[in-house]
Amino acid sequence: MPMSAGQLEQMIRQALPDAQVEITDLRGDGDHYAAHVVSAAFAGKSRVEQHKMVYDALKGGMGDELHALALQTGVPETNQ
Repeated sequence: MPMSAGQLEQMIRQALPDAQVEITDLRGDGDHYAAHVVSAAFAGKSRVEQHKMVYDALKGGMGDELHALALQTGVPETNQ
């Protein structure tokens, strides 16, 4: 069964409560999404570590309910 954009966003927000999350359904099939996730929890982490944190939030959903995820991550901009 495909994963909804809402489910995907909720799972990411549960793991990263401060996250700004934008989900785009790339094909309209509930299997192919793009996600842009910005969180202070990513500070000091490599891009690979940031992506792993998001994949961990999906609790094994990748490859099962979710076939493809184009992922962009980053830390919030600070106004100094």
